[in-house]
Amino acid sequence: MNSVSGVSYPVESRHPGWPARLGPLRVAAGEVAIRPVRLRDAGEWSRIRLRDRAHLEMWEPTGIGPWPERNAFWSWPSQWAALRSLARRGQCLPFTITLDGRLAGQITVGNVIRASLRSAWIGYWVSSEVVRGGVATAAVALVTDHAFGPGGLHRLEATVRPENAASLRVLTKAGYRREGLFERYLDVAGGWRDHYCYALTREETGAGLVSRLVATGRADYA
Repeated sequence: MNSVSGVSYPVESRHPGWPARLGPLRVAAGEVAIRPVRLRDAGEWSRIRLRDRAHLEMWEPTGIGPWPERNAFWSWPSQWAALRSLARRGQCLPFTITLDGRLAGQITVGNVIRASLRSAWIGYWVSSEVVRGGVATAAVALVTDHAFGPGGLHRLEATVRPENAASLRVLTKAGYRREGLFERYLDVAGGWRDHYCYALTREETGAGLVSRLVATGRADYA
């Protein structure tokens, strides 16, 4: 606790909610868990990203340089260092999604703003090999509950292209609601693309998104 003019208030951690390990949850594809990104993820991260270019590139913001360069083994250390730096400043919660102990994707809570807003966005990708296995939905539920709990946030947003039916299903199953359409919102795949905005606030989650998945039979505690 700290005190100003005789009024006491709690002092928040410099980076609440990170690092952390979440789960595991058991879904159709296997055992899903969440952990912080690691430098030694480089090899597997690059292998999946290069293999899954057709699966991922059409949905992700346009980056600088060609896909093979941006997702090469040697490009991961600088990305990892940037994510870790943001996490240590409390501006980001960068996690790896694992399935049965192996890297299966990433999920990030970014652009964290605290004070009276306590808001952020959530973004994720998973390997093409685990699509429709419940992995992404479980990961979103785990990280959302964590962000609203130890992460100290009140609102999360996710933006998705209307054509991305798989990601729309993930957010809907996890419990997010559609708020509206952002026109020409992001530069994706060579053009300014419309995106739906999905959102959720802490008050809407009740006992938590993980509890909902378990109660509806979409996941179980491992």
